[in-house]
Amino acid sequence: MDKIPMTRAGFTALDQELKKLKSVERPAIIKAIAEAREHGDLSENAEYHSAREKQSFIEGRIKEIEGLISLAEVIDPASLSGSIKFGATVRLVDEDTDEERTYQIVGEAEADIERGLLNLRSPLARALIGKEEGDSVEVRTPGGERSYEILDVKYV
Repeated sequence: MDKIPMTRAGFTALDQELKKLKSVERPAIIKAIAEAREHGDLSENAEYHSAREKQSFIEGRIKEIEGLISLAEVIDPASLSGSIKFGATVRLVDEDTDEERTYQIVGEAEADIERGLLNLRSPLARALIGKEEGDSVEVRTPGGERSYEILDVKYV
């Protein structure tokens, strides 16, 4: 299996979520299932079926996180420099709208565009990789062709 690149912050967030699922969510759902069982006939017990469904989700998420953590390759962006690569925090300006945005290029497991965490495999991140401050990039996005100028690259 290939290693999954991840920042220290992303790894820590997954680890904390795993601990919460195992120490808080799992025991709570086991208790809820036990209480629902006490209400009698399980075939018509909506609380029981709902709790079992939630338990299934929790167990699936635990397995998913454990898999991600086992394959994680934690990369410290502060130890990097030079052209844009994984972990870079990039400030861009849209050449059409003059709108500035800042993104950090992160692994798929920790990507969250709303928080400025850009998936390494996204069209924009792929276009940025290898470029430097001052370069312009053309990106084909679902919304059409976009042009960006790279204003700043940091590794923090």
